Amino acid sequence: MGRVVLVTGVAGSFAARFSRQLAAVGEDLGISRVVGIDLRPPEGELGGVKFVRADIRTPVIGKVMAVEDVDTVVHLDVAPDSSRAGNSKERNVIGTMQLLAACQRSGIVTKLVLASSAAVYGSSPRDPAMFTESLTARGGTRSGFPKDIVEVESYVRGFSRRRPDVLITTIRAAQVLHPAIETPLRDFFQNPMLPAAIGYDPRLQFCHVDDAVAVLTEAVTRDRPGTFNLAGDGVILLSQAARRLGRPLIPLPSLGFASAAARVTRVMGGNISPDLHRLLTYGRAVDTTALRDIFGFEPQHTTEEVFEEYREAVRPGVLSVIGARA
Repeated sequence: MGRVVLVTGVAGSFAARFSRQLAAVGEDLGISRVVGIDLRPPEGELGGVKFVRADIRTPVIGKVMAVEDVDTVVHLDVAPDSSRAGNSKERNVIGTMQLLAACQRSGIVTKLVLASSAAVYGSSPRDPAMFTESLTARGGTRSGFPKDIVEVESYVRGFSRRRPDVLITTIRAAQVLHPAIETPLRDFFQNPMLPAAIGYDPRLQFCHVDDAVAVLTEAVTRDRPGTFNLAGDGVILLSQAARRLGRPLIPLPSLGFASAAARVTRVMGGNISPDLHRLLTYGRAVDTTALRDIFGFEPQHTTEEVFEEYREAVRPGVLSVIGARA
């Protein structure tokens, strides 16, 4: 009998995509069933995924895991405010605590895969050129989503000490950039003009959606314990991204940049995540050597390629086609 995989947050655009693809190839990879759980139903079809409507912030998550005989958990229900409705703090932190409590009580869970974020490193003027997995944040994790993800990883480490028999893989990914996948940077680039802090030109990294799906699939089907950064090689400057998209930059004072950028985007009818202002000021880049040398995965797309694919996709007349295929 194959693995039974539970995917949290399956109504999210990326989680739905991952779950569908995992279910589609599951039989060949030793997976007998994929179960997706979320408080709201997904917008599109999930293919061979069994959907369970439930709130992971409640003890019902344990009942679902027991009924479905779940032995592998992929935790994708950790996201910034802009990518879903409701209280993200509760969903991220309380939801993770309840999920880990259910895993703690389960006698058959043997693997946990956490889709974390490079936001765990924060963004500050004291950052190194590249973050490796052994480094910690120098600043920018005291509020919002970065604080959430730091807490989530802390709870997972605590769980690993209590249940050393459960294999844990943590993937710290840069943001996926794809027109059909909800992320703060995707929403930011959709603005007709892009706020920028005067005197700063941050380095940005992106992750291709196919690389993200492939890494998580590998973590589910093979034993890859540890924490690994995931991003496309290279960086792109905010000024370069704006120029290639044909979006003019709006220079704003760095002091009070977050509130000023929010006001400007509201006037334009656009959106900017409250957690983006430090990234759009100081930038961030991660080193993926451990992903290659220890995990054994080679990202197939550089940051430059991810951005160019996105730029091509959002050209007038192309975006609707991409959305229909997602």
